[in-house]
Amino acid sequence: MLMKLNLSSEIVLNNVPEEIYHPATAIDRSELTRFEKIQTDIFPKPEEGTVYLADCIEQVIKQKQREGKFCVLGLGTGLSLTPVYQELIRRYKENTLSFHNVIIFNAYEYFPITANTSNSTINQLKERFLNHVDVDFKNVFTLDGSITQDKVQSHCRLFEERMESFGGIDIMLLGIGRIGNIATNEPGSTITSTSRLILVDQVSRQEMTMSFGTSEPVPPCSITMGVATIMKARKVFLVAWGDEKADIIQKTIEGQMTDAIPASFLQSHNHAHVVIDLSAASKLTRIVHPWLVKSCQWNDKLTRSALIWLCQLTKKPILKLTNKDYNENGLSDLLALYGSAYNANIKIFNDLQHTITGWPGGKPDADDTYRPERAKPYPKRVLIFSPHPDDDVISMGGTLRRLVQQGHDVHVAYETSGNIAVGDEEVTRFMHFINGFNQVFGSEKDEVIKKKYKEIKEFLKNKAEGETDSLDILTIKGLIRRGEARTANTYNNVPLDHVHFLDLPFYESGRIEKLPMSERDVEIVRNLLIEVHPHQIFVAGDLADPHGTHRKCTDAVLAAIDLEKEDGAQWLQDCRVWMYRGAWAEWEIENIEMCVPMSPEELRAKRNSILKHQSQMESAPFLGNDERLFWQRSEDRNRGTAEIYDKLGLACYEAMEAFVEYKF
Repeated sequence: MLMKLNLSSEIVLNNVPEEIYHPATAIDRSELTRFEKIQTDIFPKPEEGTVYLADCIEQVIKQKQREGKFCVLGLGTGLSLTPVYQELIRRYKENTLSFHNVIIFNAYEYFPITANTSNSTINQLKERFLNHVDVDFKNVFTLDGSITQDKVQSHCRLFEERMESFGGIDIMLLGIGRIGNIATNEPGSTITSTSRLILVDQVSRQEMTMSFGTSEPVPPCSITMGVATIMKARKVFLVAWGDEKADIIQKTIEGQMTDAIPASFLQSHNHAHVVIDLSAASKLTRIVHPWLVKSCQWNDKLTRSALIWLCQLTKKPILKLTNKDYNENGLSDLLALYGSAYNANIKIFNDLQHTITGWPGGKPDADDTYRPERAKPYPKRVLIFSPHPDDDVISMGGTLRRLVQQGHDVHVAYETSGNIAVGDEEVTRFMHFINGFNQVFGSEKDEVIKKKYKEIKEFLKNKAEGETDSLDILTIKGLIRRGEARTANTYNNVPLDHVHFLDLPFYESGRIEKLPMSERDVEIVRNLLIEVHPHQIFVAGDLADPHGTHRKCTDAVLAAIDLEKEDGAQWLQDCRVWMYRGAWAEWEIENIEMCVPMSPEELRAKRNSILKHQSQMESAPFLGNDERLFWQRSEDRNRGTAEIYDKLGLACYEAMEAFVEYKF
């Protein structure tokens, strides 16, 4: 049986009708895209968008070949473009496409770098694309990050002149950064900017680290094509996949043209074209608020979404919405469907009320008709999967604690060691303790500890910035995180024999960039599922984490469940899967299917659980661009969810943790 390793990409929170993202006629497109200022094509999956892009590029290359001309491509190196390159390579290997007439201009290069470095964008482009097709390398041009700074200006001018000598760029293929950068034109770049040296924003550097190939720090600057350079291209494709890009895509396509979002300048390009999947399109008006652009086929989910939007627009709770509110804001269809505002209001109020439960494992001996979780069996075997050794308490610490208190048999599985997210100073601190402990309670003749202490001390002393840790240091960092996780579970009264450390192999690259998730990872997860036979499974649903670990971990769990389903496992018939968020994002209110309230005391206990992970406080290397610590982010999001429920006119709680069910 073929193992499905990317089931998370098939998670659909809202069933968007095809006519919304793929309009049948030009008139339909005009109506649906009235808020969009750049031509945008949306595909259900990245694979379909990739084929479309490859078709467009192939068409131009072949047209130029027939005319006996060069085809000039400007190419970025973002990870979103990799599947496009893979599709083009496939066509070349199948002898359906040749690149012998193609000229390549690399969009940007790190600065400063050494002349022979392997960590350059041109080398990334070669590894992902150019080395696998018949491009003549005499026709590949790149900005040079190894030149001295005083030569950058003249080098950029020559680069632009070389582009002009080939008649300009026919197709520019670019990804988009989280802050709206194209190439490395950071916020503040003007529409008149040409190729130049630029200081790279910290967020962009974190994104670049994912494709840099090693743990070495990304250089602080870049020599990049300018916005004006990109705008000269005859056609520009802007590509994005996944919900982590949804916010910036919406601002780029529907927002104001501003230098705060350089990608928004493409609104003024005659042939700019955005190609995205449904996840990246999830914040566009036609997807999230379709009633503003066309008549809708109303269902309960869409009605809930519309009423929540209307409440936020009018600043009223649900039960105070009037017929006038509906009529003035484009929701008169709902009045016709429900008969009155009152009928629609009470329906959605009850739906939301039924998402709230203080019994996340189900309430025994109670009517569970309108409860998110069933009453039986009780107690339930619960298996909580945590990508890193703290995601469980960050994302659902209050729910975890309540499940234990309500008598359920709770297991926690840490899918990765989390070892690269521990600072070197933590290792030094623990090594001092081990050495001191040995001196006080051990034997001076214990040569193993003395030798290892000396080796590690010497390695850390001479460690270069960004250098990959030795296996010994990675092991120690993993042990530190295991110890913290055990302490947090003991605090939450989870038995230590119910705490599982899976150490999935994909994570153990020693680098930020991980190995591909494979069948080995899935089998480890599957074996645990077979051992526990859970009635409830909790998995990470915040798949937009910047390092990609959450998505891979969730894919491993979903693949294991799928294998068990195919084998007809009986235990799955009485099992439900719930997805949590909290480390990087929170569920939108219209998607929440179970919401667990917390009192001030319970929220404080959750904070204490998170604080047990001391290595992840101020010194943690990967806090991202959010200045808040994880316990602060978690509390703010949980309080924010409770505040939304309160403003909608439902119960007022201190904080709430939200979940969405995964239907397998």
